[in-house]
Amino acid sequence: MTPAPSPTPVPVEVFVHSGPAEWWQILAALGPLAVLVGAVIAGFIGWSTLQQRAVADNRAEWWKRTQWALDAVYSGDTKRGTVGLKVLWVLGDSELAGSGELAVLEAAWEEPLNAAERQLAVEGVTARAPGAVDKDERTMEIAAARLRTLTDRRLGKQTPEWVTALAGE
Repeated sequence: MTPAPSPTPVPVEVFVHSGPAEWWQILAALGPLAVLVGAVIAGFIGWSTLQQRAVADNRAEWWKRTQWALDAVYSGDTKRGTVGLKVLWVLGDSELAGSGELAVLEAAWEEPLNAAERQLAVEGVTARAPGAVDKDERTMEIAAARLRTLTDRRLGKQTPEWVTALAGE
Protein backbone atom coordinates (compact mmCIF):
# COMPACT_ATOMS: atom_id res chain seq x y z
CA MET A 1 0.00 0.00 0.00
CA THR A 2 1.18 3.22 -1.00
CA PRO A 3 0.96 6.05 1.40
CA ALA A 4 -1.75 8.55 0.70
CA PRO A 5 -0.53 11.97 -0.06
CA SER A 6 -1.16 14.44 2.72
CA PRO A 7 -3.57 17.16 1.96
CA THR A 8 -2.12 20.56 1.20
CA PRO A 9 -2.55 22.93 4.06
CA VAL A 10 -5.12 25.57 3.55
CA PRO A 11 -4.48 28.86 5.29
CA VAL A 12 -6.99 29.62 7.94
CA GLU A 13 -7.79 33.23 8.50
CA VAL A 14 -8.28 34.19 12.11
CA PHE A 15 -9.81 37.47 13.14
CA VAL A 16 -9.49 38.53 16.76
CA HIS A 17 -12.07 41.01 17.69
CA SER A 18 -11.25 42.57 20.97
CA GLY A 19 -12.91 45.49 22.61
CA PRO A 20 -11.16 48.23 24.54
CA ALA A 21 -8.93 47.12 27.40
CA GLU A 22 -10.56 46.70 30.75
CA TRP A 23 -9.70 49.22 33.47
CA TRP A 24 -7.88 46.65 35.55
CA GLN A 25 -5.68 45.73 32.57
CA ILE A 26 -4.61 49.37 32.19
CA LEU A 27 -4.00 49.65 35.90
CA ALA A 28 -1.90 46.48 35.91
CA ALA A 29 0.18 47.81 33.02
CA LEU A 30 0.91 51.02 34.96
CA GLY A 31 2.00 49.15 38.12
CA PRO A 32 5.76 49.29 37.45
CA LEU A 33 5.52 53.01 36.71
CA ALA A 34 3.71 53.60 39.99
CA VAL A 35 6.43 51.70 41.85
CA LEU A 36 9.10 53.83 40.15
CA VAL A 37 7.30 57.09 40.99
CA GLY A 38 6.89 55.96 44.61
CA ALA A 39 10.59 55.10 44.85
CA VAL A 40 11.58 58.49 43.43
CA ILE A 41 9.31 60.31 45.88
CA ALA A 42 10.62 58.29 48.83
CA GLY A 43 14.20 58.95 47.70
CA PHE A 44 13.55 62.69 47.46
CA ILE A 45 11.98 62.76 50.93
CA GLY A 46 14.93 60.84 52.36
CA TRP A 47 17.44 63.13 50.65
CA SER A 48 15.61 66.24 51.91
CA THR A 49 15.60 64.86 55.44
CA LEU A 50 19.34 64.22 55.31
CA GLN A 51 20.00 67.72 53.97
CA GLN A 52 17.88 69.29 56.69
CA ARG A 53 19.63 67.25 59.35
CA ALA A 54 23.06 68.23 58.01
CA VAL A 55 22.14 71.91 58.13
CA ALA A 56 20.77 71.55 61.66
CA ASP A 57 23.94 69.76 62.78
CA ASN A 58 26.11 72.44 61.19
CA ARG A 59 24.13 75.18 62.92
CA ALA A 60 24.45 73.40 66.26
CA GLU A 61 28.23 73.15 65.82
CA TRP A 62 28.35 76.80 64.72
CA TRP A 63 26.54 77.79 67.89
CA LYS A 64 28.88 75.72 70.10
CA ARG A 65 31.88 77.46 68.56
CA THR A 66 30.18 80.84 68.98
CA GLN A 67 29.53 80.14 72.65
CA TRP A 68 33.19 79.25 73.16
CA ALA A 69 34.33 82.40 71.37
CA LEU A 70 31.93 84.63 73.33
CA ASP A 71 33.14 83.08 76.58
CA ALA A 72 36.70 83.87 75.47
CA VAL A 73 35.80 87.49 74.66
CA TYR A 74 34.18 88.02 78.07
CA SER A 75 36.85 86.08 80.01
CA GLY A 76 38.72 89.24 81.01
CA ASP A 77 41.94 87.97 79.42
CA THR A 78 42.80 90.22 76.45
CA LYS A 79 44.81 87.56 74.60
CA ARG A 80 42.03 85.01 74.94
CA GLY A 81 39.48 87.68 74.06
CA THR A 82 41.41 88.54 70.91
CA VAL A 83 41.38 84.91 69.83
CA GLY A 84 37.65 84.79 70.57
CA LEU A 85 37.02 87.87 68.41
CA LYS A 86 39.03 86.37 65.56
CA VAL A 87 37.06 83.12 65.81
CA LEU A 88 33.83 85.14 65.80
CA TRP A 89 35.01 86.89 62.63
CA VAL A 90 35.41 83.51 60.92
CA LEU A 91 32.04 82.34 62.24
CA GLY A 92 30.38 85.60 61.17
CA ASP A 93 31.70 85.15 57.64
CA SER A 94 30.06 81.70 57.44
CA GLU A 95 26.90 81.17 55.43
CA LEU A 96 25.37 79.68 58.58
CA ALA A 97 25.33 83.12 60.21
CA GLY A 98 22.02 84.78 59.45
CA SER A 99 20.95 88.24 60.55
CA GLY A 100 19.90 86.98 64.00
CA GLU A 101 23.24 85.30 64.58
CA LEU A 102 25.12 88.39 63.37
CA ALA A 103 23.16 90.49 65.86
CA VAL A 104 24.47 88.21 68.61
CA LEU A 105 28.02 88.68 67.30
CA GLU A 106 27.58 92.44 67.54
CA ALA A 107 27.55 92.10 71.31
CA ALA A 108 31.13 90.81 71.22
CA TRP A 109 32.67 93.91 69.64
CA GLU A 110 30.66 96.47 71.60
CA GLU A 111 32.74 96.59 74.80
CA PRO A 112 36.22 96.76 73.23
CA LEU A 113 35.15 99.38 70.68
CA ASN A 114 33.12 101.40 73.19
CA ALA A 115 36.20 101.58 75.42
CA ALA A 116 38.31 102.71 72.45
CA GLU A 117 35.69 105.28 71.45
CA ARG A 118 35.51 106.69 74.99
CA GLN A 119 39.28 107.00 75.04
CA LEU A 120 39.25 108.80 71.68
CA ALA A 121 36.64 111.24 73.03
CA VAL A 122 38.78 111.93 76.10
CA GLU A 123 41.87 112.48 73.99
CA GLY A 124 39.97 114.56 71.45
CA VAL A 125 41.43 112.79 68.43
CA THR A 126 39.98 110.63 65.67
CA ALA A 127 42.55 107.83 66.00
CA ARG A 128 45.00 106.74 68.65
CA ALA A 129 48.66 106.27 68.01
CA PRO A 130 49.66 102.58 68.00
CA GLY A 131 51.82 102.96 71.13
CA ALA A 132 49.16 104.82 73.15
CA VAL A 133 47.67 101.65 74.65
CA ASP A 134 48.86 98.22 75.72
CA LYS A 135 49.77 96.01 72.74
CA ASP A 136 47.38 93.21 73.73
CA GLU A 137 44.54 95.68 74.27
CA ARG A 138 45.23 97.30 70.89
CA THR A 139 45.22 93.89 69.19
CA MET A 140 41.85 93.14 70.78
CA GLU A 141 40.49 96.51 69.61
CA ILE A 142 41.67 95.77 66.06
CA ALA A 143 40.03 92.32 66.13
CA ALA A 144 36.82 93.91 67.43
CA ALA A 145 36.94 96.54 64.66
CA ARG A 146 37.37 93.83 62.03
CA LEU A 147 34.42 91.92 63.47
CA ARG A 148 32.33 95.08 63.42
CA THR A 149 33.16 95.82 59.78
CA LEU A 150 32.10 92.26 58.92
CA THR A 151 28.81 92.39 60.83
CA ASP A 152 28.01 95.87 59.53
CA ARG A 153 28.71 94.81 55.95
CA ARG A 154 26.60 91.66 56.23
CA LEU A 155 23.76 93.50 57.97
CA GLY A 156 23.89 96.45 55.57
CA LYS A 157 24.89 98.97 58.22
CA GLN A 158 27.27 101.90 57.94
CA THR A 159 30.61 101.45 59.74
CA PRO A 160 32.16 104.58 61.32
CA GLU A 161 35.38 105.74 59.67
CA TRP A 162 37.45 105.39 62.81
CA VAL A 163 36.41 101.72 63.09
CA THR A 164 37.31 101.09 59.45
CA ALA A 165 40.69 102.76 59.99
CA LEU A 166 41.30 100.70 63.12
CA ALA A 167 40.35 97.49 61.31
CA GLY A 168 42.89 98.32 58.60
CA GLU A 169 45.81 98.37 61.02
